[in-house]
Amino acid sequence: MLDLRDVYYFVQIVDRGGFTAAGNSLRLPKSTLSHRMRELEMNLGVRLLNRTSRQFGMTEVGTEFYRYATQVLREAELAEQVVRQRVSEPSGTIRITTAVEIAQFALKHLLPTFLNKYPKVRIVEITTDRLIDIVGEGFDLALRGHVTPLQDSGLVQRAIAKVPWCLFASPGYLKEKGTPIAPEDLVRHETISMVGRTSGVWKLQNGEGTMLEIAVDPRFLSNNMVALKEAACADLGIAALPGYICKDELADRRLVQLMPGWITADARMSAVMPHREGLPPAVRALVDFLAAEIPKITEFSEDAVRW
Repeated sequence: MLDLRDVYYFVQIVDRGGFTAAGNSLRLPKSTLSHRMRELEMNLGVRLLNRTSRQFGMTEVGTEFYRYATQVLREAELAEQVVRQRVSEPSGTIRITTAVEIAQFALKHLLPTFLNKYPKVRIVEITTDRLIDIVGEGFDLALRGHVTPLQDSGLVQRAIAKVPWCLFASPGYLKEKGTPIAPEDLVRHETISMVGRTSGVWKLQNGEGTMLEIAVDPRFLSNNMVALKEAACADLGIAALPGYICKDELADRRLVQLMPGWITADARMSAVMPHREGLPPAVRALVDFLAAEIPKITEFSEDAVRW
């Protein structure tokens, strides 16, 4: 395989009309160019240039080689431009995986907005509650919600947003069963909880750092947050849910937040990527975009939900 630099030097020598002019243009000694041309001719097994102290020109095969060499260099330049453009301008396909609820409540408007902003990007979104092997299954990015820190698996992690879990019930349920004022009151109420999320014990904490464990016996358990929210709206009991997914129901008074000073989980949402070095510009742009926009959605406080 020929050294592309030698091909470039050959074309420059021909275009400049000799070794001296080419050396001045390239800021290389004439001796260096002469050596590189001898190496090129030895590799090809033919003479490309006729050079004497008075004359300079191409041989017949040198003329033919020059024609192809200029084409090769143009193609190489175009290839470099394509790569550099992709590095500077987000483009290509992003494969992202996330839990169903994150896709439904946090991403449903954000991904279209991002795609409108970057018309050369395509997104393949796979929603699942299964823990995905993002490297083995070829994903560029995963969004994961978690209460405890994610395991250090060698993957790159970036914090995206806080996701406080709070307590909610319907006005109908509260009218019938009464409104709990303190965490201890929960033991006398029907509850609704996520499957596997320490469903028999709710760990409540307030802004002062006080933590309480309350034993509950959920009447309805599910791994689907939408089902839990609808059960709460249907007067079945008190639900522990991410606050941001209940904003619409709070606004139209289908749900009421209970004990606003207490949360049932100080959860987080994080982006997980296979690697940091050489991260495609499109993936980097999406992660930056989500880190800026998702906190606006997941923000939840008394002011955020006041009606």
